[in-house]
This record gives sequence, structure tokens and C-alpha cells, in this order.
Amino acid sequence: MSLKATSIHEYFGELTDPRSNSYTRHLLMDILVIALCATIGGAEGFNDIELYGRMKETWFRTFLDLPNGIPSHDTFNRVFSLLLPEEFSKCFIKWTQSLAKKLEGVVAIDGKTLRRSFSSASKTTALHMVSAWSSENKLVLGQIRTAAKSNEITAIPELISMLDIKGCTVTIDAMGCQKDIAQKIIDK
Repeated sequence: MSLKATSIHEYFGELTDPRSNSYTRHLLMDILVIALCATIGGAEGFNDIELYGRMKETWFRTFLDLPNGIPSHDTFNRVFSLLLPEEFSKCFIKWTQSLAKKLEGVVAIDGKTLRRSFSSASKTTALHMVSAWSSENKLVLGQIRTAAKSNEITAIPELISMLDIKGCTVTIDAMGCQKDIAQKIIDK
């Protein structure tokens, strides 16, 4: 079957498949495409991703192989837990930047604590993320997880270095107003 390649195929094609070949029933690219489309469509968890895949299976079959149908929510969960976060993040950022084409306008960089991301039972703290938002494209261009709210200062330059912000106006809250960060923005 000759299938259409999507931009997801192009930008995530080099992502390492962490699974053992003997236990693989679903193609990594099929899993990624379904998960990304479902998430864009409002899916909030692996059960939602599976449901979305099943509801759109006919459409997905027009450009995905799906040799064993739509993966289960457990398969989505297992695969995403095995992926290397840094490698996935780099692919994701390149993909979103390709969607945005040439960035224009305002890029807002801000840190947030994700609601309900902590667990008292397992004693895990809340997730802190630094994100770059393109106002013009209405798209998160990239984000980096930080260990704590105070680590935003070290994450901001790393996030800026991943982005092509030439000609954009960059906004950052007071915590990000550092000479080194300002210089990094000017250099980019």
C-alpha cells in the first residue's frame, strides 16, 4: 500500500523506537500520528486517544498502515512512557515550527505550574514548564520542564536556543529579565 507521508512522518521519522521488535504489533509512526491528532482534537489521556483513533480509523487508514488496527490505550501509554523525552521534544519543536512557517509577531515565554500534576500519594511535586507561545500562530512552539519554579531562569535560554525568533517580539515576565537572557534573544 502506498501511503501519503505527513509532516509528522518527516519530523518524527528519526525518533528512536524504544520497543523490542519481538513485541511490536503497531508501528511507532502510527502511534505518534494518532496521538498527536487526538491531542490536537482535545484528547486528555490515553483512553481518549484510543477512542479518537477508533472513531477516525477509516480516515487514518487513508495515510497510515495500521497493520493491527488502532492500538489500545495501554499501548499508547507504554510507548509514550518509553520514548526519550529530549528526543521527542526536539522532534516536536521542529514539527511545530514547520507548522508555524515563518514566525511573526509576539512570542510569549512564560513558566507555569501544571494544575493537578502533583501526587500526594506518591509524593511527587507539581510539574513546572517553561513554554514559548506564538500569538500570531496560536501555537505552543516549544516547552521545557524545569525542576522547580526558580529554575525558569536556566530553562529560558535553552528554550530560546531551540526557536527561530528572528524578527519577533519576545515577551517574558520579570523573572526572565536577566542580562544573559536578553543577550540570547538579541543573538537569535
